[in-house]
Amino acid sequence: MLEKFCNSTFWNSSFLDSPEADLPLCFEQTVLVWIPLGFLWLLAPWQLLYVYRSRTKKSSITKLYLAKQVLVGFLLILAAIDLALALTEDTGQATVPAIRYTNPSLYLGTWILVLLIQHSRRWCIQKDSWFLSLFWILSILCGTFQFQTLIRTLLRGSNSNLAYSCVFFICYAFQILVLILSAFSEKNDSSKHPSTTASFLSSITFSWYDSVVLKGFKKPLTLEDVWDIDEETKTKTLVSRFEKYMAGELQQARQAFQKRQQENTQRNPGARLHGLDKNQSQSQDVLVLEETKKNKKKSETTKDFPKSWLVKALFKTFYVILLKSFLLKLVYDVLMFLNPQLLKLLISFANDRDIYLWTGYLYSILFFAVALIQSVCLQYYFKLCFMLGMKVRTTIMASVYKKALTLSNQARKQYTIGETVNLMSVDAQKLMDVTSFIHLLWSNVKNMKYKDNRLKIMNEVLSGIKILKYFAWEPSFQNQVHDLRKKELRNLLTFGQLQSVMIFLLYLTPVLVSVITFSVYVLVDSNNILDAEKAFTSITLFNILRFPMSMLPMIVSAMLQASVSVERLEKYLGGDDLDTSAIRHDCSFDKAVQFSEASFTWDHDLEVTIQDVNLDIMPGQLVAVVGTVGSGKSSLMSAMLGEMENVHGHITVKGTVAYVPQQSWIQNGTIKDNILFGSELDEKKYQQVLEACALLPDLEVLPGGDLAEIGEKGINLSGGQKHRISLARATYQNSDIYILDDPLSAVDAHVGKHIFNKVLGPNGLLKGKTRLLVTHSIHFLPQVDEIVVLGNGTILEKGSYSTLLAKKGLFAKNLKTFIKQTGPKDEATVNADSEEDDYGLMPSVEEIPEDVASLSMKRENSFHRTFSRSSRSSSRCLKSLKDLKTRNVNILKEEEEPVKGQKLIKKEFIQTGKVKFSIYLKYLQAIGWCSIFFIIFGFVLYSVSFIGSNLWLSAWTRDSKTFNSTNYPASQRDLRVGVYGALGLAQGIFVLIANLWSVYGSVHAANILHKQLLNNILRVPMSFFDTTPIGRIVNRFAGDISTVDDTLPTSLRSWVLCFLGITSTLVMICLATPVFVVVIIPLGIIYVSVQIFYVATSRQLRRLDSVTRSPIYTHFSETVSGLPVIRAFEHQERFLKHNEMATDTNQKCVFSWITSNRWLAVRLELIGNLIVFFSSLMMVIYRDTLSGDTVGFVLSNALSVSLKITQTLNWLVRMTSEIETNIVAVERINEYINVENEAPWVTDKRPPEGWPSKGEIRFSNYQVRYRPELDLVLKGITCDIKSTEKIGVVGRTGAGKSSLTNSLFRILEAAGGQITIDGVDIASIGLHDLREKLTIIPQDPILFSGSLRMNLDPFNNYSDEEIWKALELAHLKSFVDGLQAGLSYEVTEGGDNLSIGQRQLLCLARALLQKSKILIMDEATAAVDLETDHLIQTTIQTEFSHCTTITIAHRLHTIMDSDKVMVLDNGKIVEYGSPEELLKNTGPFYFMAQEAGIENTSCTAF
Repeated sequence: MLEKFCNSTFWNSSFLDSPEADLPLCFEQTVLVWIPLGFLWLLAPWQLLYVYRSRTKKSSITKLYLAKQVLVGFLLILAAIDLALALTEDTGQATVPAIRYTNPSLYLGTWILVLLIQHSRRWCIQKDSWFLSLFWILSILCGTFQFQTLIRTLLRGSNSNLAYSCVFFICYAFQILVLILSAFSEKNDSSKHPSTTASFLSSITFSWYDSVVLKGFKKPLTLEDVWDIDEETKTKTLVSRFEKYMAGELQQARQAFQKRQQENTQRNPGARLHGLDKNQSQSQDVLVLEETKKNKKKSETTKDFPKSWLVKALFKTFYVILLKSFLLKLVYDVLMFLNPQLLKLLISFANDRDIYLWTGYLYSILFFAVALIQSVCLQYYFKLCFMLGMKVRTTIMASVYKKALTLSNQARKQYTIGETVNLMSVDAQKLMDVTSFIHLLWSNVKNMKYKDNRLKIMNEVLSGIKILKYFAWEPSFQNQVHDLRKKELRNLLTFGQLQSVMIFLLYLTPVLVSVITFSVYVLVDSNNILDAEKAFTSITLFNILRFPMSMLPMIVSAMLQASVSVERLEKYLGGDDLDTSAIRHDCSFDKAVQFSEASFTWDHDLEVTIQDVNLDIMPGQLVAVVGTVGSGKSSLMSAMLGEMENVHGHITVKGTVAYVPQQSWIQNGTIKDNILFGSELDEKKYQQVLEACALLPDLEVLPGGDLAEIGEKGINLSGGQKHRISLARATYQNSDIYILDDPLSAVDAHVGKHIFNKVLGPNGLLKGKTRLLVTHSIHFLPQVDEIVVLGNGTILEKGSYSTLLAKKGLFAKNLKTFIKQTGPKDEATVNADSEEDDYGLMPSVEEIPEDVASLSMKRENSFHRTFSRSSRSSSRCLKSLKDLKTRNVNILKEEEEPVKGQKLIKKEFIQTGKVKFSIYLKYLQAIGWCSIFFIIFGFVLYSVSFIGSNLWLSAWTRDSKTFNSTNYPASQRDLRVGVYGALGLAQGIFVLIANLWSVYGSVHAANILHKQLLNNILRVPMSFFDTTPIGRIVNRFAGDISTVDDTLPTSLRSWVLCFLGITSTLVMICLATPVFVVVIIPLGIIYVSVQIFYVATSRQLRRLDSVTRSPIYTHFSETVSGLPVIRAFEHQERFLKHNEMATDTNQKCVFSWITSNRWLAVRLELIGNLIVFFSSLMMVIYRDTLSGDTVGFVLSNALSVSLKITQTLNWLVRMTSEIETNIVAVERINEYINVENEAPWVTDKRPPEGWPSKGEIRFSNYQVRYRPELDLVLKGITCDIKSTEKIGVVGRTGAGKSSLTNSLFRILEAAGGQITIDGVDIASIGLHDLREKLTIIPQDPILFSGSLRMNLDPFNNYSDEEIWKALELAHLKSFVDGLQAGLSYEVTEGGDNLSIGQRQLLCLARALLQKSKILIMDEATAAVDLETDHLIQTTIQTEFSHCTTITIAHRLHTIMDSDKVMVLDNGKIVEYGSPEELLKNTGPFYFMAQEAGIENTSCTAF
């Protein structure tokens, strides 16, 4: 049929049976023409439909587009000419075959279709269509055959088809041109990202990425150089897609979960909820707390939750990528098994001299083609996998963030902030790893436990570092951390040993398999002789199996880890949301707030905290809420904000709400950002707010004014400043209702007065707004509209000041007693219910509302006064707004160079360029040189035995030539099998030895580095902790140490193995065919240059990745700790947006890094494929000088090399850059190992025994500054303090009061002058000698997790009796007695399970235990109600009567009974004398006393 169609033979195998093989012309003109055309016509409709669906706006005509269209136009004309020729020829005698008409007609149609498709692509972002590119490639490949046939006929001199041939040649040239043109990408104005516009060829080779690599090679990349990601990958798009599926899956899971619960309740109907009996008496509270804690522990382990929905939801979201990658991998794996078959053919070609030469060339080309297609598939597969991983990670991170904003308090309590951040960082990363199966770290679960504990302790140590320094407790904590670290490393070691044994078995398997196969094959039948074809083909097959087998354990462990992570994430993301249905918002309501029968609780298992409250608040009222500690004041506020669980009743709120929490929440940023909180800047209003909140004097002092940067958690502000900023934030927002939770507690009395008058009071900025004010300050009460007295979560009394007094109820009674007791009304504090027997120390459940407690760890700092530059006498405070205005304008002008000290948090140091060689040396030194020698020696021996076994095999296969099957001597056969087996075993053993040794070495190194890091961090001066966020230090202990533990050793080991593997392969090829050296050298050069190019870019991208990742976590933990505020202001959207932006910035770095890896891999695989191609070509060209076994030997190596070299070269480069990236961890650890230390803890000069016996302190012209670049804080202080004198130190914020204590403890070192205690200059002795002899009761009571006993006496220096005695004096004995565990009661992180008052008393007990001659009190009574305050004062007066006492006071009445008062201002002593003397002069002290309402010293006699 086809014969008639083209008038010549269609197929005849004799054509191929000659050295000059060719295909029949008819076959070339039919089948080979129709394949590409069929491909095009089949796919075109789909393409056009796709373009029509996804069209964007039409783009302008480019030169490239025109050129392509013109070329195809020419092809169209040529097809027409061809048809014309056929028609004109049809005159003569011979009939023109039908094919001469049909083909040109087909081509005419095709070219018109191509023109149409190219035109349609102008509506697409990607101008070049992948399937057109494939069509051109196919067409050119298929045309090649006809091309050479026509040339041959012309050469033979037959000119019959001359015209036809010429048209064909021109046509062929044009097609090649079009293909070349379609390799160029067309830029598009609308899309930023070149990958979207890249042409097909550019995108499979990743050439569009060249420019970045080039840029990265010339100079270190910055964030601006990295392209943004396309819309598809943006966080927002991903999350919205995921949430669609998540909602459905979660609902199903919840239904299943409810079903399970019903089944359970049917099984055991007795399980009722405990603890709902609301009438339990208050005294049982502590026990209840204990019980619920235990129950919580129990219930947490068995707690059920909606399961197995996350993976389904993720699968539905990303199934397209999964499908694509599956198909690519399938193609790759199928081609993988073609290789051994081709190898077999090549070996038989080398052994059989009769086979024509062209078959050899054909096989070589096929080899190359298969390898190329494999490379492309594999690289694309990897890219898709990594992209999938990145998308999954992003989706999880964003979902966790979103969930955190809506999570109910009940669910939130189960997680500390650290754990939530872990969900976002660790678990999301685990899921990412599982999708891409790269260096899957095997960290086992047990180790995670030790690591968590170690990090928890580190976190606490760093948060409470000040206390450790004051009490000289560093060694105790150092040992705790070291012990945990020892356990961790012991685990690492056993784990490493297990891993080494696994690797040993994995290395043995292929070897054993081949040994067994060959020996069985040879021994079964004496006729079986091993020849090259069989041996090398089977070895290649075994090697293919080796890779999946070695990956198997990794994949299993990755799966296990991911499943744990999935479970944790499911529990978190499936948690209950905040139920705010009980809070009704009604804009047309006549009251501002109305509580109707409202009962709320923090936890449904515990008591109701707010009981049956009925309360109406009218718009514009100022309502004060008062009551004892723990009467439910803060809970009432939280209930209004919807933060509590509703029991019954509801609250109606009219309008928007602003909230000032009790524990102020400050973000890391400038003061201005904190106050504006995302609103527009209205300069006039802003200045008013600053003035009203008394922030102007602070801004004077802070470097950079309101542009001063605040550290994380407001670390460089005093408590008062934080509160005022928090208040300013609320005041600036224009809301209807202001909920103010005790904003006046942390500020000095005169500032409180100012704020009340200017902001809260009847004439303040907020007049006319509805204000709810929780307060302890009695003297503001006459000015409020209504007073609500709370007790035990219910309203005891309410009414105006005068009505309540007239009523002579509880309120009036308490007021009387206090006014009598404390004299000056200014300092009195409301304390209803004073009959409580144990001085209000039994914590009621409410006193520990978990969200407040979790915040209370924010270390209130006493370095706030750091920046004192200007005196702040009262006249100064009245500085007019105008002054500050002009200053602000100046500041704006000076923006370019920030004020000295304005930037507090130093920018994290990003290393650029190559990692210094000294860092590698540091790590290798830590491993130990001896170990390194043995490790490398072991690996080298392994390589040698590997080469040996291959050479032996090659020799063995030569036997098939020497002996025919009958006379193969048995001894020879046994020798061959035996030696081959022995060499195989040797490989395994050497690997085992080297691996075990390297495990020991790396654990040793990890231990040394951690020890040095910890030892140094504990000896670093305080100023370092002020300027470095805790997170950054913890990061060194978490991220960087774990890199040194797990990743770095693995990378180094892989690197050595890869390096030796490649060397040995190349050595073997060169042994067989020395000519090969010629090919290797240029390839090597290309290889090294690609490597150099790439590493610079990759290294920097990895750094950018880690630098852009930490802001995500920081912002997240900030959000979690400030949730009530964010929810109250309804700013969730803004925070979500911020998180999305941060995640996208990180994503673009990750995306670039993924692409850079693929860019490299494609180029390296090409080199690998060329090596295989050339080695097979050499075999064909030099076939006469080689035997089959050599060909087998070389090619199976080249193949295992092409497999290996490409994989191994890839690995080598990847490992090189991995090592560079990971050695950065050592670099960062080293940076902190070399931070400058404070003075030594113990010096040669020890103070005399029993020093200080008298406790005389003398300051002589003492000067001090916080950091070298700042001004002096104390400017030459001279005074004598005699033995057992009681000194009170006063002064406004920033006068240098706290700097005085810090100088005594040498937290700050002198800038001039000296301090002597009992005649010993304190600068001459060791820090611990000094600090152990002084006692301090610090401003913020910081506790550590551990037993109560450990918190009082970490070194076990005291007996139990002494400790109980101290507790009794600190009025804690009854409380501790009441605890089941007594002294071994576990204190949680930051002391969260004790009230602030109790923590303060524990600090007092610490001081009582130390019994030193000098006591320093830093205003220790801010957090306690007056009654407890009174207790503390009396204890101190009696117990410390024999000591020299220095008290730093914020409230004057605490120091009116001291022997002397020191008034500090601006770092100098302004007045010094007894209180009586000072009150007689009209000096600064007199004015302060007047402001506080103290006329004479007798007022304050307790």
